[in-house]
Amino acid sequence: MVKDYKNFTQVRKDLARTLYKQGEEIRTEKWQGKETNEYLKMLEVLNVSFTCPFGENIDKLKEDIGPNLPWADDHFLERVGREPLNPGVQYANWPFYKRDKSQDQHRTIGGVQFTHSYMERLWPPHRDGIRYEYGNFDDVVDLLEREPLTRQAYLPIWYPEDTGVKHGGRVPCSLGYWFINRNNKLNVTYTIRSCDMFRHFQDDIYFAVRKVIWVLEELRKRDKNWDKVTTGNLTMHIGSFHVFALEKKKVKEVAKL
Repeated sequence: MVKDYKNFTQVRKDLARTLYKQGEEIRTEKWQGKETNEYLKMLEVLNVSFTCPFGENIDKLKEDIGPNLPWADDHFLERVGREPLNPGVQYANWPFYKRDKSQDQHRTIGGVQFTHSYMERLWPPHRDGIRYEYGNFDDVVDLLEREPLTRQAYLPIWYPEDTGVKHGGRVPCSLGYWFINRNNKLNVTYTIRSCDMFRHFQDDIYFAVRKVIWVLEELRKRDKNWDKVTTGNLTMHIGSFHVFALEKKKVKEVAKL
């Protein structure tokens, strides 16, 4: 069941409460591509879903969501820059990356590039798929321009090459974004298999809603009818919502229990 919220501050507080009260400890075989130990146990809840409205005022969104700034803004611009960068530049400015640069060896295969980057997945180089050429984020915008009420405007992040993690490295946490225009509101449904409450959750929300705003801006350049369309809801489905078990006290503080 998808729970409705009025703002993202409320979302974070309520999900922290759920994680604190219902979370179970789990130690997976690997984390970030490396073997785990007792210190890498997770507190986890499965299948978390919510929906929340959002507007186009970026400053208000920042205040409500609380992303890691200025990094989140800089990395978002990198994501929508129409270049399949790997690794790009902003990965090195991510606050948590600076604390453990040894993670690079677990993000790469062959030590040259990361096993994936979001820029590659949004803007893949032209290549043949099973039957047709790969699409990109601009193709999603093109489809919405041609068919404003389409149900097919989906931006995949998870690719077949991720299936089974055959390369032994990291695979994307995000699965994809579905954009749908109804009642002159552009909504997005964002599916993510795994999300850390403290290191990724707020940034992932921010990137999702900024993508919707970006799509609207692109469409308004092409067709004035899109001036009538505003932002709608973010619906987010999280497979595994978690933190390190050692951070449970911090979860309680966010939940204000």
